[in-house]
Amino acid sequence: MMQNTESNKNKTRDTVFIALFAVLMAVCSWISIPTAIPITMQTFAVFLTLNFLGGKKGTVSVCIYLLLGLIGLPVYAHFTSGIGMLMGTTGGYMIGWIFSGLVMWLLEKLLGRKLWAQAVSMLVGLVVCYIAGTAWFMVVYAQNTGPVGLWTALLWCVIPFIIPDLAKLGLALWLSQRLEKITRSM
Repeated sequence: MMQNTESNKNKTRDTVFIALFAVLMAVCSWISIPTAIPITMQTFAVFLTLNFLGGKKGTVSVCIYLLLGLIGLPVYAHFTSGIGMLMGTTGGYMIGWIFSGLVMWLLEKLLGRKLWAQAVSMLVGLVVCYIAGTAWFMVVYAQNTGPVGLWTALLWCVIPFIIPDLAKLGLALWLSQRLEKITRSM
């Protein structure tokens, strides 16, 4: 009986955290730093979610966040939503977060949850997101405007974001470590 109560407590805790982090991704997507190419805090929230919750539960939270936008809630960057956002030129990066989570889940199983392993899995997850997003961008851009070369796509979609994204990953790693310490007693 005691084990069942503990199991239910953990399931409830996990469900609350999954929902809470889906909301955090929405809020962070609305925070935008106006530059030539606006920088949002979505990447920070996604990787905080994936790292803190782990690959499996984090991926569920990312999927919930994306589904909220698909059904019309304005949870994406700049208060947008809908299938058009995912089918547009930047949608591949958003779908890439799912692949990032799955890769991070795999690496978590292989390497464990040591700090260095979490940092490596976040970096690999970011590269996976860049690959998925850039490939999607090139396909959609070619359909709408005309072919674009890989180097041009990288110059537009990846290179300007590398340093800000690495900073966001560092912040996400640091904060997830702090949150793990705080929530261990819960």
